Amino acid sequence: MTRLSIRIDFEPSGSMFGPGMAELLERIGKLGSIRKAAASMEMSYRKAWLLVQGLQQTFGGAVVITETGGTAGGGAQLTELGVKLIKAYRTIEVRAAEAAGQEMQMLAGLVQKDARPRGRRAPKSAPA
Repeated sequence: MTRLSIRIDFEPSGSMFGPGMAELLERIGKLGSIRKAAASMEMSYRKAWLLVQGLQQTFGGAVVITETGGTAGGGAQLTELGVKLIKAYRTIEVRAAEAAGQEMQMLAGLVQKDARPRGRRAPKSAPA
């Protein structure tokens, strides 16, 4: 299976929006919590919160609204801007994949059957 992964870089700010950010926002919307979304992605709450703050600074508005705890606990929900970001990003992904479909199939056909994944480290051996 071949898939296209897109990261959008905003210059000159150096800000970016990519698959991880989109997934984080989608999970916040689905799970109703930044903490739960972060945990489901094996990410620290602090990192997730900093990513959300960065998005809000980049786009000049709230992408998530949070509610403080209490008896029912706190929560988070996406704003209209947060939903708009996800929708635009996913549309870009679909259109780019459609436009590059033939070339992606051709490249996939060139991949060796025994090719090892890049960027993944082998598990560490247990100490003897």
